[in-house]
Amino acid sequence: MVLPRGLALLNRLGLNRLTRLLFPWLPGFGVIEHAGRRSGRTFRTPVNVFPTADGYVFALTYGSRTDWVRNIQAAGSATLRTRGRTIVLTDPQLYVDRRYVGIRPPERWVLPLLGADEFLRMTARR
Repeated sequence: MVLPRGLALLNRLGLNRLTRLLFPWLPGFGVIEHAGRRSGRTFRTPVNVFPTADGYVFALTYGSRTDWVRNIQAAGSATLRTRGRTIVLTDPQLYVDRRYVGIRPPERWVLPLLGADEFLRMTARR
């Protein structure tokens, strides 16, 4: 079970406005900027983010069929704002990890409770 769609709607209507301001500065969070696959419009989505040796991993708490994930897969790239930096990311790869390798302890405890075992890995363009 991932987070319910109703919560996603509430986030879209109000909470995301607040988190889009805070998440680019908080550890473990960020805002991913991506283009709509049909509209071409720019979207900014608050995310849980984990650094890797060559890029970042995103916990897909609403699953892999969300619009932002599908937009990034279609475009093949996105821009991440995290810890006051802006990083261009490429090569999106979906995967399932029930061991939560590379995930910080608090999230390693919470994500299994949500049934969120899908992740998106992307490479930082250098």
